[in-house]
Amino acid sequence: MIRLILADDEHLIRGALVALLRLEPDIDVVASTDNGSDAVRLAREHAPDVCVLDLEMPPTDGIYAAEEILRSVATRVVIVTRHARPGVLRRALASRVAGFVPKSTPADQLANVIRDVAEGRRYVDPDIAASALTGESCPLTSRELDVLRHGRQGASLQTIARELNLAPGTVRNYVSSAMTKLDAPSRHEAATIAWEQGWI
Repeated sequence: MIRLILADDEHLIRGALVALLRLEPDIDVVASTDNGSDAVRLAREHAPDVCVLDLEMPPTDGIYAAEEILRSVATRVVIVTRHARPGVLRRALASRVAGFVPKSTPADQLANVIRDVAEGRRYVDPDIAASALTGESCPLTSRELDVLRHGRQGASLQTIARELNLAPGTVRNYVSSAMTKLDAPSRHEAATIAWEQGWI
């Protein structure tokens, strides 16, 4: 039996997937939630074989939640997404995500992906893979990306500085540099561009 956790902030989709996957004779959905923080907590609590996580899910995103889960739980992660932005797949694979599928995937096909991933294989949707191959390379440094990632939800420069153990002036310099490189009029716009490209 494959023990599964599912996290998606769209209640209708999550409810439908839980109901359909529970019809599979070899899949047991042990828990579900609507956010990444609870997904991390539930994964640590239940130690599932596979976690299915929505990419666009608060408080940060599914890949961040996957990174947190994989640091402390011996599990496999499948990311589902509505929009396959350039760079997101590379970021997911770098984070040891084992599966990457669009939300348009039928439940029975998703069940097969879950089985493959549970057996140690990887699965990447071919259209998403093709999109990732044509994506732009990232012009930002890792620190600039860190600052944009932490500021994406509207955190102040002081809060970002505290979270990253940096001086506020240093954070301001990273933000300014990122805005210049991305030709963005504000740090929020710079973070949005970086997110849309799949860099954060």
